[in-house]
Amino acid sequence: MARRPLPRILSNGSAQIARSRELARTAADSATDVLHPLITITRGLRRLAGAGRRKWADTPKDRRGPLLFLAASAVLVVALLPYGPLLAAISLMAAAAWTGRERAAPEPTGPDESQIQRLQSLYEALVPYFSTAEDPAPLYAHGGDWEKAFPSFEFDDDGRVSRLLVRYPAYFTDGEAESRARIEQLLHAKSGRGREYHFVWDEEGNELTVDVLPPLPTDIAAQRFVTAPGETVLGFTDPADVQRTLPLTHGEEQRDVPPVVWRTGVRSTEPHLLIAGQPGSGTTTLLRSIALQALQHGDVVVVEGAGTGEYACLTGRDGVLAVECAPSGALASLEWAAHETERRLIAANRARQAGHPAPDDVKNPLWILLDRPSALGHLAAADGRNDPQGLLQVPLRHGRAAGVMVVVAEHLDSLDCLSDAVRQHTRARVVLGAASSEQLEAVLGAPPHTTPTRDVPPGRGYARLGNGPVLRLQVPATPDPYDDTTSEAQRQAVLDLLPGRTTPGAPDARPVEALPVEAQPAKSLTADAQSTASLPVVAEG
Repeated sequence: MARRPLPRILSNGSAQIARSRELARTAADSATDVLHPLITITRGLRRLAGAGRRKWADTPKDRRGPLLFLAASAVLVVALLPYGPLLAAISLMAAAAWTGRERAAPEPTGPDESQIQRLQSLYEALVPYFSTAEDPAPLYAHGGDWEKAFPSFEFDDDGRVSRLLVRYPAYFTDGEAESRARIEQLLHAKSGRGREYHFVWDEEGNELTVDVLPPLPTDIAAQRFVTAPGETVLGFTDPADVQRTLPLTHGEEQRDVPPVVWRTGVRSTEPHLLIAGQPGSGTTTLLRSIALQALQHGDVVVVEGAGTGEYACLTGRDGVLAVECAPSGALASLEWAAHETERRLIAANRARQAGHPAPDDVKNPLWILLDRPSALGHLAAADGRNDPQGLLQVPLRHGRAAGVMVVVAEHLDSLDCLSDAVRQHTRARVVLGAASSEQLEAVLGAPPHTTPTRDVPPGRGYARLGNGPVLRLQVPATPDPYDDTTSEAQRQAVLDLLPGRTTPGAPDARPVEALPVEAQPAKSLTADAQSTASLPVVAEG
């Protein structure tokens, strides 16, 4: 049975109906704008009439007669005055317009009941720490007034404390780290978990300021950062902690973000870096980000102890001298790096004695990136070889003068496997992922001024450069472009930063010489994913 066509009013009438509704809505809005003064005056007359009825109902019956006589006398006087009725009508319209205006709801001037209860619970929790029996006028007492102890406070949309100023007595031992830690832990637990709190102690004024820090941005992808030679962006931090911003592109938008810049070179006080974190915390991502920035002005040697092929994208690239994950290849690469450091020192010394500037091959920075040296040490021990960390002593001790930078990444539970040379000479430290306050203080050398949270995104952590302050850190997203789980935008961002490939016979290939047979690095464990790059010959003397 053939279908019958719909009536015309049902087939093409929807557009006409929508247009009619839009016209009706526009006409109603225009009429409302035109009649708004009349509506306001009418509302005011209704309110005045209601106020008059309430006044008449509240007036006792014995006083209603005199009130009527007074009102009649007023009407008679107005009627007898010149222009009296006109002035009375104008006054009535003005009073009605003023009474009928739209009034905004008054904003609350103080905390509500739930906020008062939360502040009172905070006050009661601090009483055992901020009070003594010998105090004649205690600021903190059970059942006391919290308004004197908390002169300033703010709440977020969820009703939790977002900022709090705490006053405490002068006899509190605010100079002891344990006493501070107890108060910070208490305020963190009572104010709401799952957030990062920043504590500022004013020992002179006996005040503690507690602020809830906003989360750091996690949508910053790898890109070219506007930095000078010798500067490496480790990540991004809070605006109040640094005095510099970098222009970044995020899609079609551009914004300024405060960076954590690690400065290397001859005048750097922390030429080497140690990265620690739990598995999946982003240590490999940070190493990959450092490698992409280092390839702009220098050469890179990558030694991977885990053997997972995370750095396969760097294999065969211009400026990448080697990507090794086998113990034999790692030993050969690190041995060459030690000899190269010595050669650079000798060449620079001869140039200074002759009154000449340092050669270009000495000025060109050399980066040694070592990921999971503990795993590589276990493999070397099982194969009857020495620990590759022993070859890092020369680059670590003399790397600053020779233009050699060493970056070591290790898991938190394997930091005991690091050699003494690595611990002593890596004065720039980064901790990524979930870590306790004790672990952060052990690695960074100082406790952070914020409360670390349990659940953190990849690449989130803390950084400390030398004796500087402990800064919050978010590493830019630099995933492995060969990983299938990587998004297309982030994969393309990393591929755009990679230099061109250097292959034998290619027009842009770099001339290199092979090592002697006994010093050539062996094939990696993941030879199907990455190949060993040839290293330059080591000049003796």
